[in-house]
Amino acid sequence: MGFEDHQKQVRDRFPALRQNQVYFDNAGGSQTLDTVIDSIRDYLSSTNVQLGASYAIGKKSTAAYDAGYEAAAKYINADPDEIVFGSSTTQLLRNLSYALKFNPGDEIIVSRIDHEANIASWVDLAERQNLILKWWKPEPSHNPHLLASDLVKLLSAKTRLVTCTHASNILGTITDVKALADAAHSVGALLCVDAVAYAPHRPVDVKALGVDFYCFSWYKVYGPHISMLYGSWSAQTHLRSLGHFFNPSASLDDKLGLAGGSYELVQSIPKVVEYLDSKWTQVVSQEEVLQDVLLSYLKKQKNVTIYGVPDSNPANRVSTVSFSVKGWNSQDLVEAVESKTRFAFRWGTFYSDRLVRETLGLGQDGVVRVSMVHYNSGKSLIRVLAMPNTD
Repeated sequence: MGFEDHQKQVRDRFPALRQNQVYFDNAGGSQTLDTVIDSIRDYLSSTNVQLGASYAIGKKSTAAYDAGYEAAAKYINADPDEIVFGSSTTQLLRNLSYALKFNPGDEIIVSRIDHEANIASWVDLAERQNLILKWWKPEPSHNPHLLASDLVKLLSAKTRLVTCTHASNILGTITDVKALADAAHSVGALLCVDAVAYAPHRPVDVKALGVDFYCFSWYKVYGPHISMLYGSWSAQTHLRSLGHFFNPSASLDDKLGLAGGSYELVQSIPKVVEYLDSKWTQVVSQEEVLQDVLLSYLKKQKNVTIYGVPDSNPANRVSTVSFSVKGWNSQDLVEAVESKTRFAFRWGTFYSDRLVRETLGLGQDGVVRVSMVHYNSGKSLIRVLAMPNTD
């Protein structure tokens, strides 16, 4: 099978791609796999009952829900009692912040270039529990990084928690999470990672990364609108349960779930895992081609500033590319291009306001962001770049 045939086979698995729209806004949410859609429809049509019942359909429904937990845990190399599903990463991290208990005067280190989902909860936690909040902020530049060498300077014997992103939803830059985990653990601190912008682009092994908490959204990984938090068995000893007093509190779901995992969505997760199991080599290679085409074009434009790693090496970045054009407001530029094409992309700060305003030095209209995944076509991207310049 040739490359074009293979790419068509991939695109055929996503019904939304049949529309007259070119989706380059995938960092906000990828399109949904056909078998996921079918699975949700089938569940709601035939097994939409409360879990735990002893009658036949109740058993079938419970088994499907449990299979979702099994598949999701296996996907990240965790145990089912180490994960919990919820409505969003923002909500799950907020739940986590209410379950953690530290002592007044303890320190937490929070990345200032993260998505606000992995910032706001920790700022609030520090205020509630009278903790010392240390900001981890790289020097202002077009290409900031979260480095272990900088983290070490902030760590102390009082550090209890460190937070960071695995890949920036603005920059596309991949963080060396393993190095950060090693540094945090050297003083006995926990590491909490927001992987929403990383998970659609690379496989995940939480044990190899050494993380304590790790969160991402399945609706950005070709699945349903649901998110998942991992908490290692040892890290869970630091948590109190938020659940009803008469319910179990042994698993992460018991402690933090609060019935936030929609049954029909959880049970569809095995379809995503099944699809991705054989796709990762193709995912990485196709995205490398796409980001190389876009970055090569942008680097030739004298009036363009690229934010994040300016090369296409997949070891350094994922295929989320942000930039600005001198003389253009980002919103105006996006709308000008969209008026001439079927190209769907975005402008803004994307909930990373501190990064955009403080580190990149931009205003509220933020960056132009083109976010690509493996079902995107290089031909579509090239056609857009061939359009008349907007300058």
